[in-house]
Amino acid sequence: MEEQHVPANLEVDADEGKATYFVVYDAGLPVATARILPEGTGYHVQRVAVEKAYRKHGLGKMVLNAIIAYAREQNVAFLKLGAQLQAIGFYKTLGFQLTDQPEFLDAGIRHREMQLQLT
Repeated sequence: MEEQHVPANLEVDADEGKATYFVVYDAGLPVATARILPEGTGYHVQRVAVEKAYRKHGLGKMVLNAIIAYAREQNVAFLKLGAQLQAIGFYKTLGFQLTDQPEFLDAGIRHREMQLQLT
């Protein structure tokens, strides 16, 4: 939140209780996370974050692969997310593809919608 200057009231929302969280810990401290929310026949991936000191060590990929595996176990049709423009390449390496939706702003940050078809 602080690094990207996102206000806390935009990060903590009414969906907190409906979400499933995936967290990587190091020495008891959370260092990488993401959450999913049910959306139709799939899940919406949100709040993907890795602590700055832990980046480039595969933790983001670990979290997303855990989400993909979980989604497959749950037999959901797709995963979708709003990717910050600089993260599109990362998500493409995991099989996500850009949708036809136009670029949008979320908390003042430019995003594109991406989707991974699972069925």
